[in-house]
Amino acid sequence: MAKVLAVNAGSSSLKFQLFDMPQEDVICSGVVEKIGLDEGIFTIKYGDQKKVLNTEIKDHQVAVDLLLEALVNEGIVDSLEDIDAIGHRMVHGGEAYSESVVVSEEVVETVSQFNELAPLHNPANLIGLRAFQKALPNVQHVFVFDTAFHQSMKEENYLYPLPYEYYTDYKVRKYGFHGTSHQYVSQEAIKMLGNPDHSKVIVCHLGNGASISAVKDGKCMDTSMGFTPLAGIMMGTRSGEVDPSIMPYLMKKLDCSADEVLDIYNKKSGMLGVSGISSDARDIEEAYNQGNERAILTSKMYARSISKYISQYYGELGGCDAIAFTAGLGENSAYLRKMIIDDIKEAFDIVLDDTLNETRQSGNRVISKDNSHIKIMIIPTNEEVMIARDTVRLLNL
Repeated sequence: MAKVLAVNAGSSSLKFQLFDMPQEDVICSGVVEKIGLDEGIFTIKYGDQKKVLNTEIKDHQVAVDLLLEALVNEGIVDSLEDIDAIGHRMVHGGEAYSESVVVSEEVVETVSQFNELAPLHNPANLIGLRAFQKALPNVQHVFVFDTAFHQSMKEENYLYPLPYEYYTDYKVRKYGFHGTSHQYVSQEAIKMLGNPDHSKVIVCHLGNGASISAVKDGKCMDTSMGFTPLAGIMMGTRSGEVDPSIMPYLMKKLDCSADEVLDIYNKKSGMLGVSGISSDARDIEEAYNQGNERAILTSKMYARSISKYISQYYGELGGCDAIAFTAGLGENSAYLRKMIIDDIKEAFDIVLDDTLNETRQSGNRVISKDNSHIKIMIIPTNEEVMIARDTVRLLNL
């Protein structure tokens, strides 16, 4: 048995789960929010307890120290020596890493080279690592990359039709993101299919950020996000794919810079931009049910952007055994799941069970009928357990 801490450090937050491995029991979980602001929030849950502390958290080191003190003071561990290893979410590993890796100074140096490709995430992930290394100098660490699962894509799927030297000189290519989630969900889907030797799974990770992947025999063949997480399907505030010529056109019309248009694409578009209501699918659904025309349009556009990718990936995979919905919207929005499936059910002979689709329950489940050509699944994602699994595997715990 080993106690493994899985952490996800953001620019102003630190999420964590402590696992008993290999049985994957969650000992505690929580989040430190508003790091660097006047009043931070530290939340930790264990057993039937939930503790919340509102205090100034000036940097990630203070956040880490708060977490480690709580583990001991609340009796969650007898001492910090009980923690055997720490696994870190690392957003971008470029082409250097096609799987998770044990952290060394050489690895940190390599990962730092990709900061320019993920400026909001990689530096924060590295700050989190350094904070834990200072607090627990004798504990080993593992990086689990968002991009790693997608490194099995072939050149024809990850290259853009730009001058080839932009790829060789500037690393311009499709990388894909949400890889840890896509890997976990596809593995769970394969188990639900009975662990066949060959499988074709389409994973729909639908949250405020969203992406689709085509997974054949457990390996990613293609994914919707690209050079950045902006590419692909319509999202909560992100546009997804739009005609590149729109950018210079808007720059002239709005008298603004390329960065300002990118800000519009990233933060003011998607569900929020089309609906004018919200980026939250729950708000869109409420307005949809009230007959709001923009909410109806938003829902139709969102469903269509996803159904197009499913159709494309069906062709790439040469068929499909299962479509798996995951993440906040994928797991909880029955009406959008139905709209997506309605777009493709005739083409692919899919029969959704409306009662199962509408029923809220936890855990993995199938929501299609037995006579459906493709199984439709809901699989709650668990990126943290994937981090813990890879940490145990790489460190032979």
